[in-house]
Amino acid sequence: MLNFILACIHLNPLRIVEAGGYIGLALLIYAESGLLFGIFLPGDSLLFAAGLLSAGGFFDPGLLAIVVVFSAILGDSTGYWFGQQVGAHIFKRPDSFFLRHEYLERTQRFYRKYGPRAVVLSRFVPVVRTLAPILAGVGKMRYATFLSYNAIGAFIWGAGMIAVGYWLGSIPGTSAYVLPISAGIIIVSFFPIFLNVFRGKRAV
Repeated sequence: MLNFILACIHLNPLRIVEAGGYIGLALLIYAESGLLFGIFLPGDSLLFAAGLLSAGGFFDPGLLAIVVVFSAILGDSTGYWFGQQVGAHIFKRPDSFFLRHEYLERTQRFYRKYGPRAVVLSRFVPVVRTLAPILAGVGKMRYATFLSYNAIGAFIWGAGMIAVGYWLGSIPGTSAYVLPISAGIIIVSFFPIFLNVFRGKRAV
């Protein structure tokens, strides 16, 4: 457990996944998918690192995919329940560090534009990935509809990122470039948010 905590402090995806194993990775994916503090977790790079390790035999890729997909589905469902029960009351309060009224407004527009598909698409956008299920609960989306799209998104995102890491891990010497590749994944993931902020500033 100490090694896992130290790895998280150093923010090295490979060390975090190695120290946490299946359980640690499951908890991190669960937290990022539905708990507010999960906004700060680098889920994409963690899954990539896990896929990379599975190529080297550290994980069983099939079991790893099952654990990740299940954790993502459960995390989103927790976020949905939280939003349904208390989410609306949170947005009646002044802006906080985690949640701002603009998040609710932007996500509502996101849902109006894409409908239930927003649950799938949000998997690939940091921050939105954490807030989307909560706001789906606030918006009273039918749970059966939410769950079906939640499962699809969890599978495409979770198994897909692992598959990319596994494929790259089969290329000799890839492990030496885990950090720069992980940094690149994080930058690409956050690009839609940066673009949205830039457009917002230009509109002022």
